[in-house]
Amino acid sequence: MSYIRQDINIGPTLRELRLRAGYTQEELATKMQLYGCHTTRSIYAQIENGIHGVRVSELDALRKIYNTTADYILFESGLNLPRVDKTD
Repeated sequence: MSYIRQDINIGPTLRELRLRAGYTQEELATKMQLYGCHTTRSIYAQIENGIHGVRVSELDALRKIYNTTADYILFESGLNLPRVDKTD
């Protein structure tokens, strides 16, 4: 099985956002499923590790969950990480 190599690795940014928000990978995958994504904990772990690419629908769900922009997630264009609070 071959993988498409990401030309932008957003994994470290996603990991930092997730940890700051206090989510486990399982909790985050569940939140993404509420936005209609078919993301499992395993897939999310692969995204953070740069093995699995991100679909536009997943990027949209992540920006909503973290209350940030896709631009920040893709390019870390902010001066600081946005404040994210775990909401259930």
